[in-house]
Amino acid sequence: MRTVGIVGTGIYIPETFMTAREISELTNGTWTEDAVIHKLGFTKKPVPGLEDGTQEMGVKAALDCLKRTGIDPLEIDVILCMGEEWKEYPLTTSAIYIQEKIGATNAWGIDIQNRCCTTVTAMKIAKDMLVADENIQTIMICGGYRNGDFVDYSDKNMSMMFNLGAGAGAIILKADYPRNVLLESHIMSDGSMARDAGVEIGGTINPITDKNYKEAYKSLRLLDAEHMKNRLNDVSMKNWMNCIDQAFSKSKVDKKELDYLAVLHFKASMHKHMLELLGLNENQSIYLSEYGHIGQVDQILSLHLAIESGKLHQGSVISMIAAGIGYAWAANVIIWGERSEEIA
Repeated sequence: MRTVGIVGTGIYIPETFMTAREISELTNGTWTEDAVIHKLGFTKKPVPGLEDGTQEMGVKAALDCLKRTGIDPLEIDVILCMGEEWKEYPLTTSAIYIQEKIGATNAWGIDIQNRCCTTVTAMKIAKDMLVADENIQTIMICGGYRNGDFVDYSDKNMSMMFNLGAGAGAIILKADYPRNVLLESHIMSDGSMARDAGVEIGGTINPITDKNYKEAYKSLRLLDAEHMKNRLNDVSMKNWMNCIDQAFSKSKVDKKELDYLAVLHFKASMHKHMLELLGLNENQSIYLSEYGHIGQVDQILSLHLAIESGKLHQGSVISMIAAGIGYAWAANVIIWGERSEEIA
């Protein structure tokens, strides 16, 4: 069976940022600057500039990935766009726009969505495609994110999403690539929370009108806050640990070998608790305190920063983990460096 390796990553982060102090002010004092920094866990987060549409940021990350990896865009067979639905023009396909902009004329593209779980989900889909179809050799996963546009900082229920930022990421997977082998993944979802959170105004049920348009563009909400919070308290960490356990079991790797956790941004206390549960120290992950939560870009960003900071070495065992409203959880296993004979 073909193996699949990660060729490299690319990132785009806007130059404009919102600080913890600015967020505190927007909450009208409900959250202090100190609480934003130490409880919500970030000092600042990137926000989009005038040219930072979701699709355009995806292009910038994809170009950065091509530059860093040296891959010719003509080598790309498939583009899986994990970018968000909030984009420049509704009902346009982001993957095809990115394909055109980067010159990947031999590729075909498709958009996929699993909220903030989309990158880890897309990596599983990409690996399965590469293993199953010998005509596919190289897949790029890429996309942008700026759902923070919809956050109403005066909504007390939304504090869990005050960290939503903007940016884009890209990662290239290649069949039989002799490095950075992607092993197995595990994904699970809980449909009881399918409509507990979302943008309330702007769809077919509550369309935008001349009376609600200002509210509409700040209507990302917990539609059933009590149910979502109670349900997450009951199942979220358990489901995450299950995904990690299953991914390692499928990969035939002992979970004790985990060296680096590429994890999305969430509140500081939960991040610390997760590291403790996995027997990791703070040097075995990167807490995205200067980025906040850029949705499904977080896992690529964490891996990218780990590469740049020298945290990964030959044989390092990595797990990317994710969760997305809806609700979904995911984890995978990656062996960094040259492929060993055992994996081959």
